[in-house]
Amino acid sequence: MARPGDFGIDGFEYSTVEAGSTRYLPGVAGSGPPVLLLHGFPQTHYCWHRVAPALAQRGTVVVCDLKGYGETRSAPGGPLGEGYSSRERAGELVEVMARLGFERFAVVGHDRGARVAYRMALDHPDVVARLCVLNIVPTVEQFERMAGEAAVEYYPFTFLAQPAPFAERMVGANAEYFLQHTLDSFAGSPDALTPQARERYRRAFTPETIAGICADYRASFHIDRPMDAEDRARGRGIECPVLLHWGAEEGSMSDGPLRVWERWASPIEGGPVASGHFIPEEAPEELLASLQGFLWR
Repeated sequence: MARPGDFGIDGFEYSTVEAGSTRYLPGVAGSGPPVLLLHGFPQTHYCWHRVAPALAQRGTVVVCDLKGYGETRSAPGGPLGEGYSSRERAGELVEVMARLGFERFAVVGHDRGARVAYRMALDHPDVVARLCVLNIVPTVEQFERMAGEAAVEYYPFTFLAQPAPFAERMVGANAEYFLQHTLDSFAGSPDALTPQARERYRRAFTPETIAGICADYRASFHIDRPMDAEDRARGRGIECPVLLHWGAEEGSMSDGPLRVWERWASPIEGGPVASGHFIPEEAPEELLASLQGFLWR
């Protein structure tokens, strides 16, 4: 068993769980109703270090690196990101949770983790009891909104989706600069992330995870986007209660993500929080209060 101080959150017990071709290293703490927390790009599950311990005082909290990120290990993705679609990753995480003893649970996702989370709710309505999504709109809606300034701000969606090995080599040429630039430009303030968190993300940003992240973005364009479009055309929606938050300081999120999500989910609630992109680290107290009122209502 790995020591949590090496990569994880203190107070969480980590174990190895295999699902499909992937080896996960989930951490578990607390007791009571279960909730799975999923992180975003370019971070690891450590982004929940200001929220997860407090949630574990009221329920069972599971944290886990997404496939392609952090300590999760799997086979490389296909040319279009095969193996790394939100559907495939959601299915694997449902299996991970079942092997941990949780057949039905809530899920909270930030950024890329939120895309896996809402796909999990769509594909496994009998499993997901409640859903919280942070700082996203559905993938097909995201690509349709990428015009003008939003296209510049959301450059990872197209840059990282370029055919291999172009994106991997470009990012790998100065990986630390790319990572720190991303963290700085997405955050609401220069000190939004702690030095300890930045160091964790730096250590996790390896050639292997860069390849996994690119596979994630390729799958988002080639697989997730048309999958969402098909669901939208069929009028398919999320059946469980949904909580939505976005950072008030993230400009491209200011034009009504709640209205977008109302086409996909009902009931839905939420609103902006005083934060940049990294809500779990920039506005942990506000997020925690909202989650505690939503998850165990």
